[in-house]
Amino acid sequence: MSQTPKPKRRGPKSKPAKIFLNLTITAVVGFLYFYVTLPALNFQSGDFYVFVGLLCVVYAACALVTSGFNLEGGGIKEYAKFIKSQCLPAGILLAALVLVAVVGAVISMPIFRAGSYRELLQVESGDFSADIAEISFNEIPTLDRDSADYLGDRQMGTLSDMVSQFEYSNDSTQINYQGRPVRVAPIAYADLIKWFTNRSQGLPAYVIVDMVTQEATVVRLSEGMKYSFSEPLNRNILRHLRFQFPTFLFSTPEFEIDENGHPWWVAPRVVKTIGLFGGADIQGAVLVDAITGECTYYDQVPTWVDTLYTPSLIMQQYDFHGTLVNGFINSIFGQRDVTVTTSGYNYIALNDDVYMYTGVTSANADQSNLGFLLSNQRTKETRFYSAPGATEEAAKASAQGAVQDLRYTATFPLLLNIAEEPTYFIPLKDATNLVKSYAMVNVAQYQLVAVGATVAQ
Repeated sequence: MSQTPKPKRRGPKSKPAKIFLNLTITAVVGFLYFYVTLPALNFQSGDFYVFVGLLCVVYAACALVTSGFNLEGGGIKEYAKFIKSQCLPAGILLAALVLVAVVGAVISMPIFRAGSYRELLQVESGDFSADIAEISFNEIPTLDRDSADYLGDRQMGTLSDMVSQFEYSNDSTQINYQGRPVRVAPIAYADLIKWFTNRSQGLPAYVIVDMVTQEATVVRLSEGMKYSFSEPLNRNILRHLRFQFPTFLFSTPEFEIDENGHPWWVAPRVVKTIGLFGGADIQGAVLVDAITGECTYYDQVPTWVDTLYTPSLIMQQYDFHGTLVNGFINSIFGQRDVTVTTSGYNYIALNDDVYMYTGVTSANADQSNLGFLLSNQRTKETRFYSAPGATEEAAKASAQGAVQDLRYTATFPLLLNIAEEPTYFIPLKDATNLVKSYAMVNVAQYQLVAVGATVAQ
């Protein structure tokens, strides 16, 4: 019987040529992956290990194909021999990455570094009546984020020359602008076709919503913004930052305007301060001119920047501070003196800065607060104010109960100083997301509720 001849192998025959082809394919795949996912080239980034691991796997697969190796006809010894001869550097690199990641994760765990985690946030005690001045009724913010975004989106509908090409981005940031609490948001391209036809001019405006007067304004720019989240290619703000700073870890960039109304993207730089992966904190920020794309890193950001530390990061750091007060074991068993933040947050404008507010409760998560935190979002200066009373959720329920016949929905409370008493101020919204009424709830005695159609009432 005649045997069927084996098919001839195609492709490069010499080992250097095979290695060159494998490296070329790996580089192409790596570039495409990097362009799409934008991993930081930093050992403190989990995405970095995934990226390099992928390159190792792709190289091994390419080597398998270009060598003509047949897995079905080879045993374990032959496979091991192939790995050793063709993919040993990639295999060693992959094993080293796994080892570094595992060791780095272990030495970053709170069980071994409880004291370091607790010191991430320095918390001072504050005097509420002295620190939080009584605010005039015509300065009280009356909107939450959803309502502000609704008004911003509705304002876009009044602009006939923009509505077909652009849309409201729903990516607003609360800042202090010229002494007023406002939310600012860029507009966005309506779709990919609108981006293609308008990209040379950029985004021609942004939206400001006054949180006190509920007035939404579209601010037109003399030169359009070329860098934003709605850009799909190189001018996408995340991709632009990654190419400029390939090793930096970034928090999500926030849109802000300076006191002259010029648009910027503020990208806080994230650093891991405990072990390899633990203790996330902020170290300065990169400011990106939204029009020109010019990037500048500031270790100390300008004073007009309001959103360096996000509420989620501050709350996470306080939870470490409050739960690890007597060590890691106590945070799980016993939980003596353990405190945590409540489920939400809001903003207070003080001294031309924006402060994040959240309540502090016990680990048992009962219906009472022990007090609350105020944290400066630019400096992370944080103070705890002792004010035993209702949680924000209990206050919201009390406010909704006062208008239950109207079926209004309570927003997350804003903390005010009313006659030197901590008081929840709660806008009440109807089904269309518009604020229709207001409630004030005493923190210490949340059954005391005042409701009015206007703030003055």
